[in-house]
Amino acid sequence: MLGNIDFDGAFFLRYLIDPPSIVWKGLGLTIVIAIVAQTFGVLIGLLVALARLSRFWILRQWAMFYVWIWRGTPILVQLLIIYTGVAAAGFYKYPDIVIGPLTITGPMQAALITLSLNEAAYMAEIFRAAISSIDKGQSDAARAIGMRSLTAMRCIILPQAARIVMPPLGNEFTLMIKGTSLLSVIGIRELFGTMQNINAATFRTFELFLVAAIWYLILTTLMSLVQRRLERHFSKHELPAEKTFKAEYKERSLLSGQR
Repeated sequence: MLGNIDFDGAFFLRYLIDPPSIVWKGLGLTIVIAIVAQTFGVLIGLLVALARLSRFWILRQWAMFYVWIWRGTPILVQLLIIYTGVAAAGFYKYPDIVIGPLTITGPMQAALITLSLNEAAYMAEIFRAAISSIDKGQSDAARAIGMRSLTAMRCIILPQAARIVMPPLGNEFTLMIKGTSLLSVIGIRELFGTMQNINAATFRTFELFLVAAIWYLILTTLMSLVQRRLERHFSKHELPAEKTFKAEYKERSLLSGQR
């Protein structure tokens, strides 16, 4: 069966080196979706982490339930439930949202919601662990001089936690880039969805998907280089707690593998 595969080297090189504009558009859409979803995921994840660390029982339980649901189910299942289930139940019909020259379609809304909420569950645990690693004596000292808890969190704890979170944030963004490939199932023509469309017209499956794999590899490699520079920058002034957190995070990542 494999012996019948006719690899077209010229076709492969043309789509890799000088792809048509539709491929560049799909690549750009992949990057935009990843950045937007990661940004919202970080913001929502921070709120969920603060809820998990709250002194209010109801907030802690809600945050635990949120993390349990979103981390415990496959993102593809989440995407299909949010896109088809929410509309079928009549909660939201995903009308097109027009913002000036920009139109956000229904599938795009569902994609951004799913990726953001899924990422928030992972970022919440990263933020929670980072905040918990900060010496509790700093919070006690802030309260001793009359500083409110929210002020201490905003001015003392979170800036230190942000420095600890930076390396795992790079890992999460790398996973986000690769996760956008799932969006083709709801009709979004990001990089992988674009390649599927071209494949339907050319029937050059292996060549096209190999090109897609190389482009994903390029994007994740560039992100890895940025992450290394950030790690070197922040490691100049990192505290012992930060080193411990980073070592534990890397160990968990090696044990659990990619999600």
